[in-house]
Amino acid sequence: MSQLKYGVVLSYVSMGVGVVVSLLSTPLILRTLGQSEWGLYQLVASVVGYLGLLSFGFGSAYVRFYARAVASDDQDAVGKLNGLFLVVFLTIGAVAAVIGLILVFNARAVLGDKLTSEEISTAQVLIGVMTMTVALSFPASVFNSFVTANERFLFQRVLGLIRVLATPILSVLVVLLGFKSVGMALVVAAVAVAHAIASLAYSVRRLEMRFTTRGLDASLLREIAVFSSYLFIYMVVDQANWSVDKFILGRFQGTAAVAVYALAASLNAHYVSISSTVSGVFIPRVNRLVVVADDNVELTRLLTRVGRIQFMILTLIASGLIVFGRPFIAFWVGPGFSDAYPILLLLVIPVTVPLIQNLGIEIQKAKNMHQFRAWTYAGIAVLNVLVSIPLAQRYGGIGAAFGTAASLLLGNGLLMNWYYHRRVGLDMKYFWKSIAALMPALIPVALLGVAIMAFVDFVSPWILALWLLAFAMLYCSCIWLLGMNDSEKDLIRRPLVRLFRRRLDVAR
Repeated sequence: MSQLKYGVVLSYVSMGVGVVVSLLSTPLILRTLGQSEWGLYQLVASVVGYLGLLSFGFGSAYVRFYARAVASDDQDAVGKLNGLFLVVFLTIGAVAAVIGLILVFNARAVLGDKLTSEEISTAQVLIGVMTMTVALSFPASVFNSFVTANERFLFQRVLGLIRVLATPILSVLVVLLGFKSVGMALVVAAVAVAHAIASLAYSVRRLEMRFTTRGLDASLLREIAVFSSYLFIYMVVDQANWSVDKFILGRFQGTAAVAVYALAASLNAHYVSISSTVSGVFIPRVNRLVVVADDNVELTRLLTRVGRIQFMILTLIASGLIVFGRPFIAFWVGPGFSDAYPILLLLVIPVTVPLIQNLGIEIQKAKNMHQFRAWTYAGIAVLNVLVSIPLAQRYGGIGAAFGTAASLLLGNGLLMNWYYHRRVGLDMKYFWKSIAALMPALIPVALLGVAIMAFVDFVSPWILALWLLAFAMLYCSCIWLLGMNDSEKDLIRRPLVRLFRRRLDVAR
C-alpha cells in the first residue's frame, strides 16, 4: 500500500515537473531551431516511432504472465519467463536497428517531396540516432516491466522523475550550443541509456532478478504471442491515432504544418499522461484480483473509484484549456501557432472518455478479453486514416485532428462502453451514474468560463495567470463541496492531518 501511495504521489510530481519543464523549454527550443526544423524533428520521431510496433505487444503482456508465474508451483517459472522475454526483445532490438538503417537510405521516399535536400540530410542522421534509441528500449523494457510487476513504484517513479528533468534541460543546453535537432536526439539517446542501466542494476542487485535461457518453453512463447497479438493491434491503432496525422501532414503540407500539429499533440500527450499516471500503479493489483477471484463487483468499484478521481483532475485541465487555451498558446510560443488551439480541443475533449476508463483496459488484459477492443480499434483506425488524408489535404492540421476526434468518440467511447457492460461484466451504468453525480459541481465553473471567454481581454500573461488561478480555485471549491464523497476527501485530509501532526510534534 505504501508503494502504491508513493507511486501515485511521485507519478504526479513527475508529471507536474515534466509539464512545467516542457512548457518552459519548448518555446526556447522552437525559437532556436525554427518552426521547420522542429517540425522535421517531430516528423522523424513519428516515423521512427512505428518501430515500437516490433514489440508486438509483448511488453504489455509481461505483468500478466509474471503474476501467473509467481502463483505457480514451479520455482524457476519467473526465471524462465525473464529469459524468454530478454531473448525475444534482444532479437527485436536487432531487427529494429536493421530496419532503421534501411530507412536512413530511403529517407526521401519515406518522408515525401515536400522536404528540402538539407532537411533530408538532417532527417537521415535523426533516423539513425532515434533508431538506436528505440532498439535499446526493447531489452530495457524487460527490466522496467519486472520493477512494475514487483510494485517498486518508489524507485521507478524517482528514476522517471530524473529522466523527465534531464531530457528537456539537456536538450535546451545542446540546442543553445548550436547542435540543433541532432543534439536533441543524442540527448534523448544518452538519457535512455542511463535509465536502462539503472533499471538493470536495480532489478538484478536489489530485486534479485534471475534469467534462465536453457530449455525455453516454446508453448509459453506461443501463448504469449497469441495474447500479445491483440495488444499489437491496439499498438498499431494507437500509432495511427497519435502519429499518423503528423506523417500525413508532412507529406501533403510540409514541416511547418507538422510543427503546429505537434505542438497541440505535445500538450495532449501531457493530458493523456495525467490519467495513465493514476491507473498505472493499479496494474499489478488488477491482475491479482482477476487471478485470485475475478470479482466483477470489486473490479467495477475499483474502476469507478479511479475513474472519478481521473474525471475530477482531467475536467479541471480540459475546462481550463477550453477557456484559456487560445491566449495561453499565443503567449507561450508566439504567432504562427493559432491553429494549435482548435487542434488541441479536437484531441483533448474526445479522449477524456477513454482516459477516465483506462483502468478498464488493464481489466480486459487481465481477463484475456482484449480481442474485441483490438479489432474495434483497428477498424476505427483505418477509418481515421481514410478520413484524415482528404481532410488534411484540404484543411491542414485541423482536418487531420477532426478525423482522430471522430474515431475516438465512436470506438473508445460508444463501442467500448457497450463491451465493458455486456461482455467484460463491468457495471457501466453504475460507473456513469457515479460520474454524473459530479456534474452539478461543474455548473458554476461553466458559467464563469463562459463569462471569461465573453468579456475578459487577456492583455498580458499576468492577467491570464490571475484569471486561471481564480478559475482553478472555484473549480476546486465546487468539486470539494458539491462533488467529492467522504472517501475522496479523506485522500486529501488524511495526509494533511498527518503532516500537521508531525510539524506539531517537531515544534514541541
